[in-house]
Amino acid sequence: MEWTVGMKNKSLVFTYGVVFFVMITWGLNVVLLKVLVEAFSPVTMTAFRVMIAGIAAITIVLFGRSIRKLTKKEWHLTFLAALFGSVGHHYFLATGLTLTNASNAVLILALLPLTTSILAVIFLKDCLTKWRLFGISVAFVGVLLIQGGTGKWSIDLGEFYVFLAMFFQAVSFIYIKKATESLDSKQMTSLMLLLGSVGLLIISLIIEPTGFKSLTSGSFMMYLLFFISSIFATTVGHFLFNAAIQKIGAGQTAIFNNFVPFFGLIFSAIFLKEQVYWYQSFGFMFIVVGVLFGTGYIERSFLKNKHHSVQEKGM
Repeated sequence: MEWTVGMKNKSLVFTYGVVFFVMITWGLNVVLLKVLVEAFSPVTMTAFRVMIAGIAAITIVLFGRSIRKLTKKEWHLTFLAALFGSVGHHYFLATGLTLTNASNAVLILALLPLTTSILAVIFLKDCLTKWRLFGISVAFVGVLLIQGGTGKWSIDLGEFYVFLAMFFQAVSFIYIKKATESLDSKQMTSLMLLLGSVGLLIISLIIEPTGFKSLTSGSFMMYLLFFISSIFATTVGHFLFNAAIQKIGAGQTAIFNNFVPFFGLIFSAIFLKEQVYWYQSFGFMFIVVGVLFGTGYIERSFLKNKHHSVQEKGM
């Protein structure tokens, strides 16, 4: 029994480590996207970026021979996940980044864990204990500190678009969790990206008729950043993240998104020469504590130790 519990805990720690790696990648991707939307037509660039990610993803699934025919219910859930998570999220994020700065964007995106946890409680009957709620709150305080503690919210169009991107992604996590109860997460991810890229391409043809031409005039460095964002951040990132949702749930996985603003800040300092302040490092510690509580890791460890203490007293 103890061996089984120990293996389960090790598996959870490994899953947490994988999601943490994805957050590093997505933190870098915020910087990459800000550069890319200024170099190319944003929606057209996003459509092709997601399409390449989808092609790479389906290729991996086909080589792994882990593809099968979907049921009607699975198609329905996958389509909705693609509509919200690939089309809606990527469209509004790319468009929003052209109208607001990256700092405002990551602050709004920091609402994702809280939004996802609330939706998971409503639609997935997820258990939101007082300690998980405490963790979510502490992590959000950490995000505010990273942003300088001056969460000044001016309601402009760019920030509204980023808010919609955040909300649509949270909704997609719910459909991903429902679909991956029976469907392999890798197949789900590849179909989401391919369906989403088609939707984004149709939108781009309507609102950016000369968008494709902008993609032919980039520098070698822009194309390199484009493929790094597409393959590593989108394909690999979504593979790993959706697998984590399948394993530990939408609410717990989304808590890790609190790390994205911190790593976005670090990479902004490295590549865009922005300054990192002491209170932002202090905020990172809040995020770590918040994630440990918000995922339920501390709560599980406490209950396990309490259970062992009771057993020892009984002996």
